[in-house]
Amino acid sequence: QVQLVESGGGWVQAGVSLRLSCEASGRTLSNYHMGWFRQAPGKEREFVAAINWSGSLTTYADSVKGRFTISRDNAKNTVYLQMNSLKPEDTAVYYCAATSIWGRGVVTTTSYNFWGRGTQVTVSS
Repeated sequence: QVQLVESGGGWVQAGVSLRLSCEASGRTLSNYHMGWFRQAPGKEREFVAAINWSGSLTTYADSVKGRFTISRDNAKNTVYLQMNSLKPEDTAVYYCAATSIWGRGVVTTTSYNFWGRGTQVTVSS
């Protein structure tokens, strides 16, 4: 079992940056590939970004490519999501998740075994 806790969300104006953190406990984070997802009100949870266990591979949703960066520090058992040039459409609850699978399935929620409770990001225009 691994427990995940997100932090760093908040209310910001469009154009600014936020960095989300996801700290793991219970098991070593390097055992897992990690993903960030988000869910806006009335919408399904959607993939944002993922990073493999070592940090050598990343993948992003087209909607955030070039603006968001996922990274990890296995020594700190923490994964990050740097979000730049935020837009109102980025408003959502952001979740981090852990998976043992790396491949095309990394973009689907069903590939992930462990989830955090989420952190709210609100971007105003």
